[in-house]
Amino acid sequence: MDTRRLHYFLVLAEELHFGRAALRLAISQPPLSVSIRQLEESIGAKLFERSHQQVRLTAAGKALIPAAQALLDRMESMLLEVQNVAHGVTGHLRIGYVGALLYQGLPELMQQFQQRHAGMQLSMRELNTCNQLSELAHGSLDVGFIHTSPLPAGLSSLRFSHDRLALCLPVQHPLAAAGELALNQLKEEPFILFARRFSPRYYDRIQSVLLAADIEPDTRWEARHWLGVVALVARGCGIALVPASLRFTAMAGVSYCPLPQSSLLLPSLCVWNSAEQRPLLSALIAMLRLPHQRLNPADDMLADRQG
Repeated sequence: MDTRRLHYFLVLAEELHFGRAALRLAISQPPLSVSIRQLEESIGAKLFERSHQQVRLTAAGKALIPAAQALLDRMESMLLEVQNVAHGVTGHLRIGYVGALLYQGLPELMQQFQQRHAGMQLSMRELNTCNQLSELAHGSLDVGFIHTSPLPAGLSSLRFSHDRLALCLPVQHPLAAAGELALNQLKEEPFILFARRFSPRYYDRIQSVLLAADIEPDTRWEARHWLGVVALVARGCGIALVPASLRFTAMAGVSYCPLPQSSLLLPSLCVWNSAEQRPLLSALIAMLRLPHQRLNPADDMLADRQG
């Protein structure tokens, strides 16, 4: 149905006068009369009673007014949404993230981005790095925030933040009050790790650090997530090497000691499909490129210890 004819109909329904309606529409009366007649023919009902003295709405005409107005409103809303999407104002981004980034500024960043683009929708899902790369490849994810990993062809990346390994100890542990610790002080300690299948590269990285210090960890407990690891440490079940940013969880019963001598950085990346050119994604990447968006919480931990 021609929306222009519906617009003409609504103006005539308000004026009930062809001359005044034509004046409002900035057209002459003959085209207005033709449009109304064509609308009546397409609907199959007479909308106006016409005479030399007056124009009156028929019952069908009165019934059409709210329906026509609703249809035109929906059309206007649809066009506005499409235009906003084209300019990057609205849309939908499906974003994956590894759990450790919850403590490295990711929620705050997403809130800031949402405020800048209030008409958009974000879907955030916690996924490990391997699953994010798989979903990006299959098109079920638009953006991933991952631990550093070899990237398959077709993906672009930008460093999001970096973290460092820290030692997580029960608060009552004799070493908890010490300053910086050497890894060889931990040879006889029971360790807590997460299962390798949940994040192979992170697991292997921690193992390589321990083996470089001639430590073959006595792993008593395994957990699925970092918070599970920290919770087990708090219960006195062992010690763990964890991202330093986990201190921001403020979980009771644990103490964190930096290990600067290892100088092992744990970078995280924002990754996306290189062929993706949606304005909303481009806006997110542009925001991440701003210097103040580079987040390095582990450096704050070292500064706290040195201050």
